[in-house]
Amino acid sequence: MVTLQALPGNAGWILAAVQGLHRFYTRGDQKVVASWMTRQDRVEAIADNVAYSDRVIENIGNQFNELTPDVFVLGFSQGVAMAYRAALLGRHRVAGIIAIGGDVPPDVKAVPAERWPRVLVAAGATDHWYTPDTVAADESFLRNHGVAHNVFRYDAGHVITLAVLERVAAFITAR
Repeated sequence: MVTLQALPGNAGWILAAVQGLHRFYTRGDQKVVASWMTRQDRVEAIADNVAYSDRVIENIGNQFNELTPDVFVLGFSQGVAMAYRAALLGRHRVAGIIAIGGDVPPDVKAVPAERWPRVLVAAGATDHWYTPDTVAADESFLRNHGVAHNVFRYDAGHVITLAVLERVAAFITAR
């Protein structure tokens, strides 16, 4: 949530950070962390996660009396796959997908182009997880699938920088 609160110009926006549903303890310090899923029961976990995301969007709309809020789904790193899934497999149409440091998961590539919102891909030049080859493959897929998209490359690794936050804010306000 701290990262969302750092988005320039967010006054008047409703910000919500949804944590992965599957919590576990880290080794050593026993800190509670979360993940969206593991390899086990993956199909069922995806369905559960998408249904949960749908409920979050509905609850936010109900809480703020917004029947059709403009929703942008943002993911970072492993959360990018869930952002794509929530946006494309869920019940709600979203205004945009923001993918920072993570690739398009194979299970959404069959979703028809007309279901896709515009997409912002942000990729660090020295990111060792979301490599230039993977970024190029995603960009090729989005272009060939007819998806409106922008790719923002920034001078950093696998992190969210101020430049990324500024680009995200510009992407949202361009709506």
